[in-house]
Amino acid sequence: MSNPARGSHGTPDRTPDPARQFVHEFAEGSKEQKRLLGGKGANLAEMTNLGLPVPPGFTISTEACRYYLAEGREPEGLAQEVDRHLARLEAERGKQLGAQEDPLLVSVRSGAMYSMPGMMDTVLDIGLHDGSVAGLAAESGDERFAWDSYRRLIQMFGKTVLGIDGRLFDDALERMKRDRGVTSDLGLGVSDLRDLVAEHKAVVRDRTGRDFPQDPREQLDMAIRAVFESWNTERARAYRRQERIPHDLGTAVNVMAMVYGNLGPNSGTGVAFTRDPATGRPGVYGDYLTDAQGEDVVAGIRNTVALQELEHIDKRSYDELLRIMALLEEHYKDLCDIEFTIERGKLWMLQTRVGKRTAAAAFQMAVQLVDDGVIDLDEALRRVTGAQLAHLMFPQFDKSSGTAPLAHGVPASPGAAVGAAVFDSAEAVARRDRGERVILVRQETNPDDLPGMLVAEGILTSRGGKTSHAAVVARGMGKTCVVGADALEIDTGRRRFTVHGAEVREGDVISVDGTTGAVYRGEIAVVPSPVMRDLQSGGRPDTARPDTARQDAAGADGAAAVVHAVRRLMRHADSVARLGVHANADTPQDAERARRLGARGIGLCRTEHMFLGERRHYVEDLILAETGEQQDKALDALLPLQRDDFAGIFEAMNDLPVTIRLIDPPLHEFLPDLTELAVKVAVARERGEPDEDDERLLQAVRKQHERNPMLGLRGVRLGLVVPGLVGMQVRAIAEAAVAHKRAGGTPRPEVMVPLVGGAEELELLRAEIEAVLADVRAGSGVDVPIAIGTMIELPRAALTAGRIAGSAEFFSFGTNDLTQTTWGFSRDDVEGEFFGAYLDKGIFTVSPFEAIDEEGVGRLIEIAVAEGRAARPGLVLGVCGEHGGDPASVRFFDRAGLDYVSCSPYRVPIARLEAGRAAVTGHGGGSDTR
Repeated sequence: MSNPARGSHGTPDRTPDPARQFVHEFAEGSKEQKRLLGGKGANLAEMTNLGLPVPPGFTISTEACRYYLAEGREPEGLAQEVDRHLARLEAERGKQLGAQEDPLLVSVRSGAMYSMPGMMDTVLDIGLHDGSVAGLAAESGDERFAWDSYRRLIQMFGKTVLGIDGRLFDDALERMKRDRGVTSDLGLGVSDLRDLVAEHKAVVRDRTGRDFPQDPREQLDMAIRAVFESWNTERARAYRRQERIPHDLGTAVNVMAMVYGNLGPNSGTGVAFTRDPATGRPGVYGDYLTDAQGEDVVAGIRNTVALQELEHIDKRSYDELLRIMALLEEHYKDLCDIEFTIERGKLWMLQTRVGKRTAAAAFQMAVQLVDDGVIDLDEALRRVTGAQLAHLMFPQFDKSSGTAPLAHGVPASPGAAVGAAVFDSAEAVARRDRGERVILVRQETNPDDLPGMLVAEGILTSRGGKTSHAAVVARGMGKTCVVGADALEIDTGRRRFTVHGAEVREGDVISVDGTTGAVYRGEIAVVPSPVMRDLQSGGRPDTARPDTARQDAAGADGAAAVVHAVRRLMRHADSVARLGVHANADTPQDAERARRLGARGIGLCRTEHMFLGERRHYVEDLILAETGEQQDKALDALLPLQRDDFAGIFEAMNDLPVTIRLIDPPLHEFLPDLTELAVKVAVARERGEPDEDDERLLQAVRKQHERNPMLGLRGVRLGLVVPGLVGMQVRAIAEAAVAHKRAGGTPRPEVMVPLVGGAEELELLRAEIEAVLADVRAGSGVDVPIAIGTMIELPRAALTAGRIAGSAEFFSFGTNDLTQTTWGFSRDDVEGEFFGAYLDKGIFTVSPFEAIDEEGVGRLIEIAVAEGRAARPGLVLGVCGEHGGDPASVRFFDRAGLDYVSCSPYRVPIARLEAGRAAVTGHGGGSDTR
């Protein structure tokens, strides 16, 4: 997170420039201009310049949107620019917008820099009105088509531009089909559609107090403004928060001449992928719908046919489509997602983009393109992410469970999802807020369902295919998804679904397998994924031929192909990474697990965790000791326990560095609760049975009680105030290292002093540490080099790093506490109190505890790096907060010049991958990869 307050792209210039161009013809742009033209507009420009059949149109830039949102009005000159471009479009098409005879109609679509399914719906057929329907019917020779287009316009415009509940229009359509005894909108005739138009217009009048606008230009202007305003809808903001997209980018608006897929059986619309977005395999993938407009496919209102069927329906268009698909994949060197319309045998390209794909497809496709010579391994590494790897590490359903599925659908996005069935977005959010896992069940999803999709474990629909809204959004978010399970009879009103006589009510647990498309009643057991098993095995050397992935992909589930691809890219990431990856581990078991997962050391071993449970009373005795003899007794009891702890970790991490943080607990974690103890003593006094030990303990606890223990007697302060504590820990470390070396091992311990705020603190404690190390060395006759460093977790430490480096051989940034102390936040208190509001208001694009706050905390790190290395050129720098496993943060740490990151064992593979990705994007620096 480069700037949690403003996003990573800074504050845009909002000053209107009279010479600035806000509107661009498609032919004026390129795919490189996504920031200005949005992804959709940039790719329309690219296809136009490639000579592909793109309907003419123009794009209103993101600059215009940003100005509108900031000032509450359109920038000066925008209306005149739209006039000029509209006139040019009318001249090219030989028609006028909304004319009564042969009218020009246009579509209006949003298009931000990043694909955002939560944005505004498309509005088609703008320009139709009462006076132009007859003209459209005459020009097309199809009266039914004209009235069908008009009812679509009123429905889309009413919902999207006027903000009317879309269910009112949907219900009217369903009633009409039911009354006419038909199951599809294609069964409605001219008079039916004319009646439906009247119903839709009545809905508009009842809900807005005005008639549906009859001025074509007013329709266009209102739609453009609606696109601008859609940028800040709740569903759009929710999606941006999920995907960490800055809130200040704005969206472009694309205005395109209409082409019609609803002109009869020789027309239609479809979505195509140049490769399978679920597996990455090359081929012809997609859906087609005859006699339909573009939104019908993704809306899932009718079941589509496989794209291959188009060869039998319209072979000439099918062949041309395949040619264009091949051209686009070669041009973009990646999977392309294509929307097209066929108008009476004429193929039109409406959109292309680099397609969203599942995590498995991302890895397999990257490797396939390397094998095909299209990209190199560095580029392949750029095309996969740590988040995708994490998804592949998730458990999968145990296929040996023997449980029979309730139903099967189309496997749209892989994974194993278990949760309570819920039937609307609000219920999904409410249950998730109560800590429940949920599966969102819908006939089909639409952008209004986005909040529920974000919180659901998985998504299940009875309609739609691999290009439906549910499938596309789920793949983009890495959510498990099964679509088109048409055996399910979903009754959202009664909150249930039935299948083959079985009933599932809201709240009943179901399991959804996005890899096979199976839907189960109840909870199915899970097992580790093949990728996780391979990572835990250490990823044995791969001797498979380069084409093994493609051969394996033909297998039952392609698991071997995924493992092969992940292993290959992980090897490359490790080979190019500059940044080392260590693990946070406090036990030999965690250390061994981390090493198997590829950790090259322990970056944080928390010793206070070793004193909990049965050992807690020893620390309590030490803190409450009133005499030196009592302190020595407690320390003598702790020493062998600590020594054994470290011996096990050194054995697990032999020849790799182990950074051991001296005890850093807030004292309240080791002392009885003050309130509970006071009540216990008061009750005993009331009964006339006072307990001397409890009385003495209460007095001591009151003496040690702190108003804010997180900023109290802990870390280096505890070591300076409690005699013998640091000495005991250092002796245990040194003696365990000596024993390991005598046994033939190569221990590499490092002692880290926590919570240092000033150089004087570290100097005093370093002297004590060195004295103990010298004593153990002299007594054993064995020399084990032990580095001494500190944890930088206070702003003052970062700002005085040059002085502190004089007594430290390494720094490890404790970014959790550094974030708390920089922001003045108590993480445990604020995350449940106001972080939600901060995210909603755009103060944060992501929690600063998830991704590093580059502008604030990151700046402190950069200062400490520069001043620390200036004072001690060989200073080793790492990070041990959980930011060390966050992909975006890893890339920042690489840019900042750190030598390693440390994170929990299960995040080690993610950090390894991101360290490699950081290297191939050109960021470097640092002195020692360790």
